[in-house]
Amino acid sequence: MHHHPWQDTSRPVEERAADLLSRMTLEEKLAQLSSVWPGSESDGEDVAPLQHEVSETVDLDALLPHGLGQLTRPFGTAPVEPAEGARALAAFQTKVAAANRFDIPALAHEECLTGFTAWQATVFPTPLAWGATFDPALVREMAAAIGDSMRSVGIHQGLSPVLDVVRDPRWGRTEESIGEDPYLVATVATAYVAGLESTGIVSTLKHFAGYSASRGARNHGPVSIGPRELADVILPPFEMALREGGARSVMHAYNDLDGVPAAAHTELLTDLLREEWGFDGTVVSDYFGVSFLEMAHRVADSPARAAALALAAGVDVELPGLRCYGEPLLKAVRSGEVPEELVDRAALRVLRQKCELGLLDPDWSAAPPAASADTVDLDPPAMRALARRVAEESVVLLDNSGGALPLHPTARIAVVGPYAQEQAAMLGCYTFPRHVGVEHPELPVGVEIPTLLDSLGAELPGAVLTDSPADADIVIAALGDRSGLFGRGTSGEGCDAADLTLPDGQAAFLDALLESTDKPVVLVLLTGRPYALGRWEGRLAAVVQAFFPGEEGGPAVAGVLTGRVNPSGRLPVSVPRGTGGQPWTYLVPPLGLKGDASNIDPTPLYPFGHGLSYTSFEWEAAGAGADALPTDGSAEVRVTVRNTGERAGTEVVQLYLHDPVARVARPVVQLVGYTRVTLEPGQAAEVVFDFHADLASYTVRPGQRIVEPGTVELRLAASSADTRHTVPLTLTGPERTVGFDRRMTCGAEVRVLQP
Repeated sequence: MHHHPWQDTSRPVEERAADLLSRMTLEEKLAQLSSVWPGSESDGEDVAPLQHEVSETVDLDALLPHGLGQLTRPFGTAPVEPAEGARALAAFQTKVAAANRFDIPALAHEECLTGFTAWQATVFPTPLAWGATFDPALVREMAAAIGDSMRSVGIHQGLSPVLDVVRDPRWGRTEESIGEDPYLVATVATAYVAGLESTGIVSTLKHFAGYSASRGARNHGPVSIGPRELADVILPPFEMALREGGARSVMHAYNDLDGVPAAAHTELLTDLLREEWGFDGTVVSDYFGVSFLEMAHRVADSPARAAALALAAGVDVELPGLRCYGEPLLKAVRSGEVPEELVDRAALRVLRQKCELGLLDPDWSAAPPAASADTVDLDPPAMRALARRVAEESVVLLDNSGGALPLHPTARIAVVGPYAQEQAAMLGCYTFPRHVGVEHPELPVGVEIPTLLDSLGAELPGAVLTDSPADADIVIAALGDRSGLFGRGTSGEGCDAADLTLPDGQAAFLDALLESTDKPVVLVLLTGRPYALGRWEGRLAAVVQAFFPGEEGGPAVAGVLTGRVNPSGRLPVSVPRGTGGQPWTYLVPPLGLKGDASNIDPTPLYPFGHGLSYTSFEWEAAGAGADALPTDGSAEVRVTVRNTGERAGTEVVQLYLHDPVARVARPVVQLVGYTRVTLEPGQAAEVVFDFHADLASYTVRPGQRIVEPGTVELRLAASSADTRHTVPLTLTGPERTVGFDRRMTCGAEVRVLQP
């Protein structure tokens, strides 16, 4: 028998949440906006900025009678055996629910960027590697697997993915980003969101907004960004992930935008996100982000004032622990300084989400499926196989001009360099072993992570592997990054680079190697960002780039070196020629390119979208169904791709827009569509892109995005710099203003032709 409307599962979520809210005291409402982070005050190194300066010990017995909004990282703070962790979480939830009048449990969240960030869980490749796959369908499958594993142990929300578009690869969190192009980031991130949400896990979009565009690429650095760059480069991935991915949470960024911290940015968090885009989920703070309004940005003089600013702007939940939204906010509401309606607004959003998740249902149980199991396998064979597929598709063959690859099965191969036998070379900063495991050297890593050397040995039983270049036919140099946090690595959160020189003296190592041997040298890079490689141009037999490819990264890279895997990865970020302070993405207007006005040539060594194969492809019969389309219409753009080589392979067909004349300076080319085409030798396929005129829209002034009549040029290309065919189109009819409901994706169909 349901005593109250909020317990009646047949009623709409909105009605149930509102009924429950009406029965709550101010203390109970505020409790739903807070979180606790058990174990965060222990002795280890910070895994969040200023963690030990801001963490306060919480008196749970005083707190729990009012309820609890969230629980921070029960698996991701310290190593816990999965089945044990599931039981401990269930016991904690039972305690939380029993302590408050309404039996409401906490919503438990975890990090899940490269897989569930827990001990013994599958470590997938880092997001920059997802970008390199150009394969949203595979990323969606991966995210669904991650979501299932989190759900099995009682987690409700995942703090992923990162939708920041790389603007300057010196930024430490480049490894956590998908790439330097908003369309690639949007489509891949949206696939991740859709996969995670399909399992019932709440996906959290981060970091809203502008975080990757900081001055000098410094973490938390100020962002001075124009409204057009914000609208046309930074925001589209968030728009797509909300509208098409169905994300139910958004995390504000740490940075300020032209002086206004994102956590206090009403125009961003309320006017744009809620009112224009119609978002009705929760906005959560990045860890300590509300406190930072007082302690870092200095726009508040007390925790109460920081709480007031964030709550008014639209931050619903303070993470990771309670500091501003507790006692300080309570007093501010009681004194009339903060209207109680703002608390109600946030609490209603939280309760609505808990209701959607079934946490307000009368038959809710604290025990997830895994809590009753003796053992829980968070790295089963199917997950490893998926990690292997993502890794294999993400490896990019940058150069093979010396023809050194694939390796000969009986060759004498010298494998040298600091990352030849190093597991860390495979792992990003949000993987459990690099995030938390480094604090627990006494414990095993938790998952099997074969090194590059071990993997090569397994792939080539007939070859001789040595660590001395003198008596080898070919030399493989494994260089790269060691991820970490806040300066404890060469890549990762708070590990920003002064310039794009290979870190830790590895440039000098490579120079010395090339001087000391006349054998062909293959450079293998296992990094979290692109590094400048211009000084070795023409001196290497081959170059292979992988971006922290995860637990199966060793076998994936080895598979590309031996030819078991025909590489199909493409660069999600340009690889620069020079190391200096000229960070560059391909998305620039004409004056951003090489020209007479400056002596600096910013042309990259390897452009965005570049990647080679062990087979060859011909592109023929390109064109469009029509040479004109209305400003609200679409056209079919076709090209036939044929595998003209000796082995099966995958070509990535990219569609770029070139707008010859516009009202503002526009990028020379901009990615608007892409698809992978896998073909047997001799096989051909017709690729048909569904190009909508909305894809040519751009922002003319703040808040106004238009499609204008006139000529545009579509370029069918193998990279941003390698156009194979040009298709001119004329847009006809009136100028249109478009908004959040515009067409954002370019569908692509691959039709294999019968020989």
